[in-house]
Amino acid sequence: MRAIVRRRFGGPEVLVEEVQERPRPEPGQVLIQVRAFGLNHAELYMRRGEWGNVAAVSGIECVGTVVEDASGRLAPGQVVLAAMGGMGRSIAGSYAEMVAVRHANVVPVEASLAWQQLAMVPESYGVAWSCLHRCLKLGPGQRLLVRGANSALGRAALDLARHAGAAATATCRSAAQASALKELGAERVIIAGTSLEPQEAGQYDAVLDLLGNSSLRDSLRLAVPGGHVCLAGFLGGLAPLETFNPLTDMPSTVQLSFFGSFNFGEAGHEMAAIPYQEIVDAMAGGRLLGRPAQVFAFEQIGAAHSLMEQGAANGKLVVQID
Repeated sequence: MRAIVRRRFGGPEVLVEEVQERPRPEPGQVLIQVRAFGLNHAELYMRRGEWGNVAAVSGIECVGTVVEDASGRLAPGQVVLAAMGGMGRSIAGSYAEMVAVRHANVVPVEASLAWQQLAMVPESYGVAWSCLHRCLKLGPGQRLLVRGANSALGRAALDLARHAGAAATATCRSAAQASALKELGAERVIIAGTSLEPQEAGQYDAVLDLLGNSSLRDSLRLAVPGGHVCLAGFLGGLAPLETFNPLTDMPSTVQLSFFGSFNFGEAGHEMAAIPYQEIVDAMAGGRLLGRPAQVFAFEQIGAAHSLMEQGAANGKLVVQID
């Protein structure tokens, strides 16, 4: 089978295609024929060596069809989506024509969507739904702020928030990005970095912060008393937040949570609890509006990484395998 392999840590040029033996699924794993996969910032960190020693074949999500499931729960040819479960970290990931994934991280779906559109769902929409509904407890009519909204995850969050009846405000870095965010459901777009104007303080029932530690203190002051703040991305970098003091940095009664999809498939973070079929159906019916920003061929993985690294993706980048 074909696979994209990282021969060393470095820039996009370290990703090369080579032929490997097809994976042999271990007990508890499902062998998947990969049809498409989405790209994620986590894969940039892995490629650059910022997350330590990781698998040579990257990729944390995919969509495709079942080749083999020794448990018999999934039939050959069944359409599935998969995310995390060690893919790209401790085991070979989805940058390949086949991947073996543990059963807890594989979800069957019935879908009429093209592979490239379905590939948006496992990570971006799965994480966005988890953040909005499990962490932020978002309800109809509530005021949501999405910081870093032009990212793939931010766009998915806006799409799902609109579908849920929330009133969403988005932040991004450029006025050129505003119209696309409004089409996805942002009622208001603010051009801003890691800090917002004082008049925004205490205005939001829920704040989804995808910028990371650099903006967290600011995000906490934006929530109403009793509001929720969820940190779920690090677009502003991985540097830790220095001298954080809850006594002075956290407003009373504001609830802070973190969501990391590396927990997918673990106890309390079952992927089956995410309504993936409802999300796929809503996307197929036009009630969710997500579309890939750009689709690449397998051999164009380096160009895709370059675009993402430049911060010029403007949404979800997808690789489709013929």
